[in-house]
Amino acid sequence: MEDLLFELQLAMPQVILGVINGSFYALLSLGLAVIFGMLNVINFAHGAQFMMGAFAAWMLLTFAGVGYWAALVLAPLIVGAIGVAMERLMIARLYRVDHLYGLLLTFGCALVIEGLFRNNFGSSGQRYAPPPEFRALDLELGDFFLPGYRVWVLIAATAMCLATWLVIEKTKIGSYLRAATERPQLVQAFGINVPLMMTLTYAAGVALAAFAGVLAAPIYSVHPAMGANFIITVFAVVVIGGMGSIMGAIVTGFLLGFVQGITDVLYPPFSQTVVFVIMVIVLLARPAGLFGRA
Repeated sequence: MEDLLFELQLAMPQVILGVINGSFYALLSLGLAVIFGMLNVINFAHGAQFMMGAFAAWMLLTFAGVGYWAALVLAPLIVGAIGVAMERLMIARLYRVDHLYGLLLTFGCALVIEGLFRNNFGSSGQRYAPPPEFRALDLELGDFFLPGYRVWVLIAATAMCLATWLVIEKTKIGSYLRAATERPQLVQAFGINVPLMMTLTYAAGVALAAFAGVLAAPIYSVHPAMGANFIITVFAVVVIGGMGSIMGAIVTGFLLGFVQGITDVLYPPFSQTVVFVIMVIVLLARPAGLFGRA
């Protein structure tokens, strides 16, 4: 019994850190699911927009003296505004063509954005310290110390995921969005500005990525490749949950973070591969994903 308790105590830190990583997977895959589910666009620039959110927070603090709490609001708005420009100037032209064109366009945008940031800020990371008030949330679980900021990340990510799900699934705005996706001409006939709704939907998905970037800035160093480190795993999360499924993105993100944490304990070399093994198994058994519509 004592050996089991000891093993559990050793496993707990990795599992908790895995769930916290899962909160980033959930937020990022949620933004991807919103954009694909409502606009049918595979947004490969999502990782770059996540990175832009982190850099926006860092630049607001470094050059304007704007603190973390204001940046948590301003950075998603700034990156969301850039998303509006991208959607109006480029992405809106591809709604009626094959998904591959949107994927190639956003992939090219991601390379350009990352290259611009690397050219201006270099490849080394920039430090963004978490606010000192989070020390009140510090947790000591036996020999394991969990910084209060990571507790906040888990709370904030979960709250944002649930709020987004409620807006899309339980409000009139969400019903308009779903209707505009399936019957845009009919919705337009009722006097609703469908192009504006699509633009704002893309901006909202981008803002979710930027919000995740601000949350990530004090944990990971702020550098141009930070989005590229996440995006492949996040796409796997979206595929497993079901392309366009809001609930699938949230549940699968947290679940796969937990699975990675367990794998880190049992067999660490497999922890970065386990997500893709699960993706293959799910696609063989259920091609539409766990929550997707066949």
